[in-house]
Amino acid sequence: MPQPQVPHCPAALARILRVAPLVPLSLALTAFCRHIGKRHPGLFRRLGEHSRVRFVLNPVDLPIMLCLAPNGGAPTVRALRGNCEGEARISGPFAALLGLVHGAYDGDALFFSRDLVIEGDTGAVLALRNAVDDAELDLSQEIAALSGPFSSIILQTAAFAERRTGVSMARPEEDLAW
Repeated sequence: MPQPQVPHCPAALARILRVAPLVPLSLALTAFCRHIGKRHPGLFRRLGEHSRVRFVLNPVDLPIMLCLAPNGGAPTVRALRGNCEGEARISGPFAALLGLVHGAYDGDALFFSRDLVIEGDTGAVLALRNAVDDAELDLSQEIAALSGPFSSIILQTAAFAERRTGVSMARPEEDLAW
């Protein structure tokens, strides 16, 4: 089955991130990452020897970078404009990075098509990929779990955004047809 074409990040998101304050975003992303870690305890444990590696996630079509420090299971995320230091860097379109988390894209295909660039500690990147794949994350479901009575609105909004933009906002439903 051919790899679907990676959609462009919505320009509105890039515009918002050019002016948005990054400290509240960093705090929210850190809290969200810790929430995910509690719901999927094996995620950070699976990193093994790479649990202290700093990962730079570079969505090339957005004006920020994310610095993920797993910190042995107490992760922190910093959103920065400009460069971010880390032992491992994953660069690619925002939609590709999000699609990798949701299992919507094949990481090898993105790498060989040069939509995804890996630099630095490739062993750590592979460990992160395997940990994320094993956790079968669905970020929309994770946000909904934090939203209490608003969870159905969150899921409907994510589905609408995915239909409008083509950006994977949730894990694709399994095709049960044999």
